[in-house]
Amino acid sequence: MASTHRLRGQHILVTGATDGIGALTADALARAGSIVYPHGRNAEKVERTVASLRAHGGAAIAPRGFVADLASLEETARLAREVPQLDVLINNAGIGTGGSRGVRETSRDGHELRFAVNYLAPFLLTRNLIAQGRAPKVVINVSSIGQEEIDFDDPMLERGYSGSSAYCRSKLAQILFTFDLAETHPTIKTHALHPGTYLDTNMVRGANIRPLGPARDGADATLFVLNHALENGPSGQYFNQQHLARPLDQAYDRTARKQLRSLSERLTAPYLLRAPAP
Repeated sequence: MASTHRLRGQHILVTGATDGIGALTADALARAGSIVYPHGRNAEKVERTVASLRAHGGAAIAPRGFVADLASLEETARLAREVPQLDVLINNAGIGTGGSRGVRETSRDGHELRFAVNYLAPFLLTRNLIAQGRAPKVVINVSSIGQEEIDFDDPMLERGYSGSSAYCRSKLAQILFTFDLAETHPTIKTHALHPGTYLDTNMVRGANIRPLGPARDGADATLFVLNHALENGPSGQYFNQQHLARPLDQAYDRTARKQLRSLSERLTAPYLLRAPAP
């Protein structure tokens, strides 16, 4: 595991912290002395996670957890209002391909569900924290090596839908957002990472895929990338676990990043707070 001394005393929100990689990440951070705020969409699971962090975190105390369904822009915006000043935001929560069902699903706001949860929610949460004058020092986006180019003529995959494409496009969108945020807000250190391939999580097992590695590998990768950010190195990088890597070319296309930013601002407009350009 990466060095943990930089993590002591950091106030960190981990989304999707009640299960899988998120739960292991939150636990490792608490053990390292971070003040961890776990997020989940189930209040009972969030309460259990808070209790676990308090038991295992030593001197670090999780003051409270936060409940929000990231399939709702309204609840995501509320989460941004409720969380305290953060040092670090880890956008970890996400949903998988949906397995073999192949059924197109939509969020509460009518957006393609994987795009909404995996990408639009982190976009709105991060941007609203910035607009409220409470930008974290570091933003880590847990993405994937599974990537597919975004078709801006059909961003919601209303034609030729597949759960795999929806997932892969949402994950590339996270990386485009990471690179765009690094460029537009240089005071925030931001990185994206692939935590590991088919790790032993409910998401993987729910897709009827045999896990290829322990979920702990994903938590270790997340902490590695967070430590890298806290070392004050370059911002706007993508990691394949604990190694610098190159995502699909579209991530480097400034025109595509601007298109995605404009689309995201339009889709989240009822809840997106505006702030002066940095």
